[in-house]
Amino acid sequence: MKQYEQVAEQLRRRVVGGTLRPGSRLPNEDVLAREFGVSRATLREALRLLAAQDLIRTAKGAGGGSYVTLPRVEHVSSFVHSSIALLTDANDVSLENLLEARALLEVPAARLAASRCREDDVERLRATIPAEPLRMGVDQQFVYNQDFHSLVIECCSNALLVIAAEPIFGVLQRNLARTKLGPRFHRAINEQHRTIADAIEAGDADAAGDEMHAHLEFLRPYYERAWQT
Repeated sequence: MKQYEQVAEQLRRRVVGGTLRPGSRLPNEDVLAREFGVSRATLREALRLLAAQDLIRTAKGAGGGSYVTLPRVEHVSSFVHSSIALLTDANDVSLENLLEARALLEVPAARLAASRCREDDVERLRATIPAEPLRMGVDQQFVYNQDFHSLVIECCSNALLVIAAEPIFGVLQRNLARTKLGPRFHRAINEQHRTIADAIEAGDADAAGDEMHAHLEFLRPYYERAWQT
């Protein structure tokens, strides 16, 4: 581990451990550099790393300095997405790993959504299912597809599910979008999404989970072909 990474890790432990609390201001760079026995350049690299992880924010001007902050769900999800994508590209995470993890997350999520979804959530969910999908371009289809699955997760009102599930879906979708998929595929996807939404609206957790499982099994061979290209 490089020296700036060691400094960043020590500061991160203070944030996570509560020694440095959200909103508190870090000592200035000279003080921190002396404390850790490093140069100001090394200390700045450590602070940049923490800022990239959304653990601190840096302000300029009279009230400038580095302040402890709490990571946002979207930022953590994006960071996990990038990490999983890199692991996948390096063949450290297999397609089977991704599909298994997705099923373990999204099938229970559909069940939870059926019991927690509000009326306005259902309306938003249905809005992600285009009425005339075959008139849309492929890119538009994939945007609607992503929005549907994101909203199912969002309906669970569980930030950890968002952080865990959306990055996995994003990596799978990235690879699937590179393949040529015809109108029959997109028509089937929208019909399955509609069936899942029906079960969620009806508050039928068992049906929602079963329909999501069937949907993911339908997608499996398409992912397998995408991974071979």
